[in-house]
Amino acid sequence: MKFIPIQNGQWDRQPYFDHYFKQNRCTFSMTANIEITLLLGELKKRGMKLYPAFLYMLSRIVNAHVEFRMDIREEKVGYWEQMSPCYTIFHPENHTFSAIWTEYSSSCRSFMELYREDQLRYGESMGLFTKKDMPPHTFSVSMIPWVSFTGFNLNLDHGGSYLLPIITGGKYFREGKHVLLPVSLQVHHAVCDGYHAGMFLQELQQLADTCTDWMD
Repeated sequence: MKFIPIQNGQWDRQPYFDHYFKQNRCTFSMTANIEITLLLGELKKRGMKLYPAFLYMLSRIVNAHVEFRMDIREEKVGYWEQMSPCYTIFHPENHTFSAIWTEYSSSCRSFMELYREDQLRYGESMGLFTKKDMPPHTFSVSMIPWVSFTGFNLNLDHGGSYLLPIITGGKYFREGKHVLLPVSLQVHHAVCDGYHAGMFLQELQQLADTCTDWMD
């Protein structure tokens, strides 16, 4: 997958990047409850699971906005042409997990099939990274389905230089007639502001609300 460097003087965000990456390195996270009542109903009718649908929705948003594809390669700031999700699979046998990746497809059905193939091949394999040759154009997703958290922050030792988004989902819960899924988005302030984080979560809600449009 092609990495596209940003040329000097051709980026409106350059002074913001310099400030939050060179002078005052800063990451932040934002958590919101996404209503998935309709989404769960449609998935059940179609015999589909929430996790791969969640991965598809996240990947669709990431690939729609360059701010969520920013990276540094060979000391050059740029963005990936396309990104795929790297996500965790829990092993109840020994309470460990594996991190694997599935190549992104803009077609939901195609992505679901690729996900299914990866589960059949790697789902029961123990180890941290069981699918070899993970490409650099991946972003991280994890689930904590045991708790409906109200906030989540992942502290990386090298977090000051990690530009890609990190998304974490929690245990969905009922509130009246609605089903809500807590989702935390962690980004680097050098490439994303509150506007971009808010846009990400708003678009995630829109995809949940319009799931009948993109599932076919």
